[in-house]
Amino acid sequence: QVQLVESGGGLVQAGGSLRLSCGVSGRTFSSYVMAWFRQAPGKEREFVAAIIWGASDTYYADSMKGRFTISRDNAKNTVYLQMNNLKPEDTALYRCAARTNAYGNLAAELMYAYWGQGTQVTVSS
Repeated sequence: QVQLVESGGGLVQAGGSLRLSCGVSGRTFSSYVMAWFRQAPGKEREFVAAIIWGASDTYYADSMKGRFTISRDNAKNTVYLQMNNLKPEDTALYRCAARTNAYGNLAAELMYAYWGQGTQVTVSS
């Protein structure tokens, strides 16, 4: 069983930055994939970024490339999402997720078995 706890959200002005953290507890393996998803009010949940736990391979939604960076610190069992040049349309509940392998589409939320409760990010204009 894997538990995920997000932190780091908050209110920020447009153009600002935030770093989200996802603390991971429980048994994990190098094959695990950690990801961030987000969901804005009235919208579908969307994939943001993913990283393979035992490697440095990273994957991003096209719209997030260049502004968002996913990383992980294995020693701290933590995954991060650095978000720069934030825009009001980035306002959403950001959730950390984990899946047990990297086969197939990494953006497919149904493949993620473990989810955190989320942390709210609000970007004011």
